Amino acid sequence: MDAIRQCCAGLDVHQATIVACILKGPLDTKPTKQIREFPTVLSGLLSLADWLEHEGCTDVAMESTGVFWKPVFNVLQDSCSLTVANAAHVKNIKGRKTDVKDAEWLAQLHRCDLIRSSFVPPQEIRNLRDLTRYRKKLQGNEASERNRIHKVLEDANIKLSSFVSDLFGVSGRLMLQAIVDGEVLDPEVVADLAKGKLRAKLPELTAALNGRVTKHHRQMISHSLKHLVFLESSIAELEAEMDIAFAPHLPKLQHLQSVPGLGPHTAKILVAELGIDMSVFPTAAHLASWAGLSPGSNESAGKKKVQLPSKATPHFAAHSLKPLGLPVKPERF
Repeated sequence: MDAIRQCCAGLDVHQATIVACILKGPLDTKPTKQIREFPTVLSGLLSLADWLEHEGCTDVAMESTGVFWKPVFNVLQDSCSLTVANAAHVKNIKGRKTDVKDAEWLAQLHRCDLIRSSFVPPQEIRNLRDLTRYRKKLQGNEASERNRIHKVLEDANIKLSSFVSDLFGVSGRLMLQAIVDGEVLDPEVVADLAKGKLRAKLPELTAALNGRVTKHHRQMISHSLKHLVFLESSIAELEAEMDIAFAPHLPKLQHLQSVPGLGPHTAKILVAELGIDMSVFPTAAHLASWAGLSPGSNESAGKKKVQLPSKATPHFAAHSLKPLGLPVKPERF
């Protein structure tokens, strides 16, 4: 392997410690090796930065280990040229795995320019990602609570969802609260609770609400309803914060929404996941490959095996695109 960097470093990052290896020397000779270990607390990361600066090392490579690479990246990004590698692409030889050897292996690969750099967007875009991904998580929790209420109703032999299309609309919530309060749901009470078109289904609703509701069922529905209201309030607050955070990118969001089928939230997700600087993707094909939508090549002995898009290898180690609803499982940073 031909070396192209006279001085570079490899970092083996863990939760509590970092093992750093610096390789330094002329390109045509064997480099000298220096290895040190640092804690991952801020003082330790600053010591690592000072050591790298003292040794004149500005080219640094490390694996994208969980979220542990992020504080290291934040401290070193101003003083070093950082390469964040997909861990699957830089595996060491089996049987030779130690923290020191992993750091040395990363340094050797980086010295020969054999590590493909991952796409790490600017801090502003990473902050937007946190917002959009947290919203997706809250929406998942909200859906779980709704499903939990459906299951409790079925267990109590309440067939309300068979006649109410939106169980969590105005009428549905009034009926759920009446169940929690232990009210006797006779036709007169149901008539007061049903709104709009549901008033035409009063006999069916009365029969559907006559189940075998126990105290346990009421307690479970009450807990889920309270949590559901909290989640809805949290999502509303988060979306208000997102409107403020995405305000500088409003023209780009409006441009994205001109695409048929793209709504405001999907446009925000696209901006948060891809960023606004498309120069990191040389061509549209590179972007498709980064998203895991470009099939790779798998040929052996003259035979080509079928390679589905979900198994494609992106040109850039991909941050998760699950919020986009794409059928891929790229690397999650």
